Amino acid sequence: MGVNRRDVLLGGVCAGVAAGAVRAAPKQPSSLATLGAAKGIRFGSTVGLRNFEDPAYRALNARECALIVPETEMKWVALRPDAKRFDFTAADRIVAWSRANSLGVRGHTLLWHADRWTPDWLKAHDFGPRPRSEAERLLTQHVSTVASRYASVVDSFDVVNEAINPDTGLINETALSKPLGGERTIDIAFQTARIAATKAQLVYNDFMSWAADNERHRTAILRLLEGMKKRGVPVDALGVQSHLGSKFSDTPTGLGQIDEAAWRRFLDEVTGMGLDLLVTELDVHDNPLPTEIGSRDAQVAAHTRAYLDLMLSYPQTRTVMCWGLSDRYSWLNDFRPRPDKLPKRPLPFDAEFRPKPMREAIAAAFTAAAPRPPRRA
Repeated sequence: MGVNRRDVLLGGVCAGVAAGAVRAAPKQPSSLATLGAAKGIRFGSTVGLRNFEDPAYRALNARECALIVPETEMKWVALRPDAKRFDFTAADRIVAWSRANSLGVRGHTLLWHADRWTPDWLKAHDFGPRPRSEAERLLTQHVSTVASRYASVVDSFDVVNEAINPDTGLINETALSKPLGGERTIDIAFQTARIAATKAQLVYNDFMSWAADNERHRTAILRLLEGMKKRGVPVDALGVQSHLGSKFSDTPTGLGQIDEAAWRRFLDEVTGMGLDLLVTELDVHDNPLPTEIGSRDAQVAAHTRAYLDLMLSYPQTRTVMCWGLSDRYSWLNDFRPRPDKLPKRPLPFDAEFRPKPMREAIAAAFTAAAPRPPRRA
């Protein structure tokens, strides 16, 4: 399957209007939430306080989504100002708005297993004469406190995020894992989450991809999941972040080389373990794509459609989340600028909240997908 094969995505469907006929008011398209729900798929996006203050962005999410995930507000860096305190102000505000608008909520993330994203206070923490016990206490306290607080609202938690170094295939070393060990740290997080949120889907989330040069990362994720299953760790699903593109490359080589066969083998092994799949952070990094907006949007849409067709060919994929809905608030804007200095266009709606071909690609993928069986309790 080639990523540019779906030319049908790039054109609209036009209805002829006889000369002199009265034009009917344009029909509002079904929301992505509605189109997904018809096939048993929940569609959603991220909301964070940097975009939450924009009423137009809130309205866009309320209209298009079935659920949201807080962008940063449930992470350690947001919830834990120090070792003794929690601050739920921002997270509670987003959750309250979501509930008021009948939107579901995903939890992200109970443990981001990378020192780069660990609070400074934790990296400098004095673990005392019994560092293993102190590390386990801190981790258990955090996961239990957060998961239990939102257990009645959040039915799917990213318990552990990005534990694997993609270059080495090894588990990252962090302030917590130094005394505990990497596997033990991950196991404790999941075991504690299960106790605190007995009915929630517990997810391991990472950015392995269908890129041809991603084999080491994929293999390491498989070994991680296999080990967790053998040890009886309560992991229910793999979250596939789906930041599509060429490793944020600025080289004008399109969207990178894809190895679909290897990606399917990977997904077959994951689902063969009895795990569900989620698309958790979908966007398309467009730096290598042309300056001309029409061509750029067309390639992003075609790439998105090809990817979602593949992911939705697995009935275990019941959740598709974009990492933002509007180009105005994409996290990718903070990374490498395009060589032509133009704004990036990685999401379904542009900076003025107008739908783009990527939005129609998602809609078409949902429409074409087979109905999902219900998720196991």
